[in-house]
Amino acid sequence: MIKLQSIPEFQAHLPLFSIEDNFQVVYNQFLASSLGKIYQAIPWDELADTFGLSESKMGPDCTFSPQGKLALMFLKNYACCSDKRLMEQFNSNIHYQLFCRLLLGIGEEINNFKIISQIRCELAAKLDIDKAQKCLARHWLPYMEELDQVVTDATCYESSLRFPTDVKLLWEATDWCQNQLKLLCSYGKQAMPRCKYNKWKQRYWNYSRKRRKPKKERIAITRGVLKLLKKLHDELAVILKQQNVKMPGKYYTQYVIIEKVLEQQNYKLTTGKSPENRIVSLSKSYIRPIVRGKETKAVEFGAKVNKIQINGISFIQQLSFDAFNEGAHFKASVYLAQSLTHTKVKIAGADAIYATNANRKFASSNNIRTDFVRKGRAGKHEHQRKQLAAQIKKERATKLEGSFGKDKQHYYLNRIKARTKDTEILWIFMGIHVGNALEIGRRMWNQASLAA
Repeated sequence: MIKLQSIPEFQAHLPLFSIEDNFQVVYNQFLASSLGKIYQAIPWDELADTFGLSESKMGPDCTFSPQGKLALMFLKNYACCSDKRLMEQFNSNIHYQLFCRLLLGIGEEINNFKIISQIRCELAAKLDIDKAQKCLARHWLPYMEELDQVVTDATCYESSLRFPTDVKLLWEATDWCQNQLKLLCSYGKQAMPRCKYNKWKQRYWNYSRKRRKPKKERIAITRGVLKLLKKLHDELAVILKQQNVKMPGKYYTQYVIIEKVLEQQNYKLTTGKSPENRIVSLSKSYIRPIVRGKETKAVEFGAKVNKIQINGISFIQQLSFDAFNEGAHFKASVYLAQSLTHTKVKIAGADAIYATNANRKFASSNNIRTDFVRKGRAGKHEHQRKQLAAQIKKERATKLEGSFGKDKQHYYLNRIKARTKDTEILWIFMGIHVGNALEIGRRMWNQASLAA
C-alpha cells in the first residue's frame, strides 16, 4: 500500500512523478476509472465519421482532433461545470487529457476556454441524431441483452431561463427597443423621440418589487407597456429608414421576434386567450411552454423528449421544443427499437397515455405484449398476463424513469445553459449518451474481468 505523506513533511524536494517514464501505469489507472470506461465504450472514429469531422491544420480548430472534439463534449456533461472551469480542470487533470487524446507538455496549458463553445457550435450544426444513435447501437449491441423488450416514456429537459411572465417579456422587449433607439439617434446625431419610457420604467420597478401583484394592476401595467412597446417599435422602423443604415443580422432577427411578441401579447390582452406558439423568452425564442400536469411543476420550459430504453440503454425517439402527445409515438418507438437492434419487439412497456385504441390494435396485430390496462373480459391466461404486466411496469418505473433523474442530476441536464436551439439539442444528446456509455463500459469491464 502506498504511504501517504503531507507536503510539510517533505524536507528537500517533492518526489515528482514522470508521466513519460510511467505512462502505462497512468493509462491503466485511467482505463480503470469511470471516465476510462466511458472512453472504451464509445466508437470514436465511427462517431466522428457520422458528424463529418476532419482534421484541421490551421487556427484554434487544430488544437483538438475530431475524436477529441467529441470527447470534450462528452466530458462537459460528465464534469457538470462551466466552459471556463472545464478548461481549468483539463489543464491540470491527466485523465481528462487522455480522454480527449491531447497530452499537454510540462508548463503547457490552453488559456482560450471559448474554444469549447466554438466546438459545441461546430458539432451542433453537424449532429444527425439517427445516424449517431445507430453508430452507437452497433457498437453496444454485443453488451446488451433482452433485445426484444423495450420501454418508452417522455420527459422535459428544462432550459436555463428566468420564469417567464408577460410583464417581464414585454419590458425586456421595450428595454431593447429603447437601447437601439439611443444607438441609432447617437449615430445619426439626432434627438431622441419623446416617449414615457422613464415613467413606465419606474412603474415596472415598483410593480416587480411587490410581493402580491393584483390582477387589476397586472392588466394595467401590461396594457401601458404594450402601448409603449408599439410606439418604440414603430419609431425604430422610421429612424432606420431615414438613416438608411444596414444593421447586423442579429438586429433584424430580434426585431422580428419582438414584432411577433407584440402581436401575441396584444391578441392575449384583447381576447384573453393564449396564442399558439407563444414566445416566452427573447434570447430563446424557440422555447415553448410544456404543460406537464405535475404537482410541483405544472408547466416546464425546455425540450420534450420521448425516449426508449432497451436493457437499460436509452435512445432518443423524438426531441421537440413544441409540446406533443407522446401517446402518438408508440409505433415509432417500436420501429426505432427494431431498427437499432435488428430484432422484432415482443414486449413493450409504456405509460397509460400510450394505451390508445390504435396502439392496442397495433400491439395485438404484431403479437406485442404490453402492460396496458386490460379492456373487456379477462381471458383464460389473465393471471400470467397480470404477472407480465407487473414486471414490465416495474422495469419502466425503476430503470427508465430513474434514468430521467440520473440524467438531470448527474449529467448536467437539469437546467441546460446552451444559448441556441442546435447547441441545446447537442447538449441533451451528449448528456443522455454519456450515461449509456458509462453503463456499457461497466459491462465491458465486468466481462473482461470474468474472462481473465
